[in-house]
This record gives sequence, structure tokens and C-alpha cells, in this order.
Amino acid sequence: MLRTITEHFADDREDVVHTRDVTWSEVRQARNSALADSDWTAVKDRSMSQAWKDYRTALRDLPQDHASANDAADNWPQPPE
Repeated sequence: MLRTITEHFADDREDVVHTRDVTWSEVRQARNSALADSDWTAVKDRSMSQAWKDYRTALRDLPQDHASANDAADNWPQPPE
């Protein structure tokens, strides 16, 4: 989940980077989407690798592992390759 937004300009102005605050609701929505996107790793006839198990656990644990929604977004787990 990204909190950083970069504005690109067509003229000679430099790019402007903004950091926005996120809510727990946004974090949970993004987390639920990431879990749904990785559900294919958890189908009955497939063995899930430890890397995928760790990634999905990290997603589920975001609310209790971070004090603020911004901290959770800044430490978003990366899916395995």
C-alpha cells in the first residue's frame, strides 16, 4: 500500500512528492484485496510455500503489528516471487 503520490509536470517544473495519511479502513481494504489476490496459493490441491504462508500471515497481522495505519502502510509486506 502506497502513501506516496508523485505529481509529474509536462513543463520544466520538478516532480512534487506528497505523502498522505491513510486510515485503518483503507489498510484493511487493501489487505483484504491482497489476501484475495493470493488465494490461489491456498487451494486444496496445492502445497503453499513457506514464503507465501509468511506473506499471508504478515498481511493478516498488520493491524496488531503496527501502532498506526500509516506505519502499517509504510511497512507493507511484499509478496514472494
